[in-house]
Amino acid sequence: MANLNRVFLIGNLTRDPEVRYLSTGKPVADLQMAINRRYKTASGEAKEDTCYVGVVVWDRQAETAAEYLKKGSSIFVEGSLRYEQWESNGEKRNRLKVNADRIQFLDSRGRRTDSGDVPDEAPSRREDPAPAAEPSGPPADAKADSDDLPF
Repeated sequence: MANLNRVFLIGNLTRDPEVRYLSTGKPVADLQMAINRRYKTASGEAKEDTCYVGVVVWDRQAETAAEYLKKGSSIFVEGSLRYEQWESNGEKRNRLKVNADRIQFLDSRGRRTDSGDVPDEAPSRREDPAPAAEPSGPPADAKADSDDLPF
């Protein structure tokens, strides 16, 4: 039987990212995001539901998230679901979290300051290489007859 565990989410952070380092020095960040769903009931009443999702981000992405994201930031997350179980005060607890493979920042690329504001100058973006020259026209041996087109 085939299995698939893939998640794609877009939402907003409900708090600033929390980064910690494992004993091995590997960075890990915990993000909490809210995903809103708007719909109309059968009677035509507008409703909105919010789903809160915990996300775990690893390695350089964890550090980058802490540097550039803050509460309210809009992000796209691609990853997989992870089921966690533990016991607290004799009570069994569990939750689903998203283990992020990739996160994309959907807001402007401004750098976060101590006050949480975006400064006037955003980090520079890498320049794309010059576009390739466009062909000047069809090859010399191409026929202009539309009856010879394969579609």
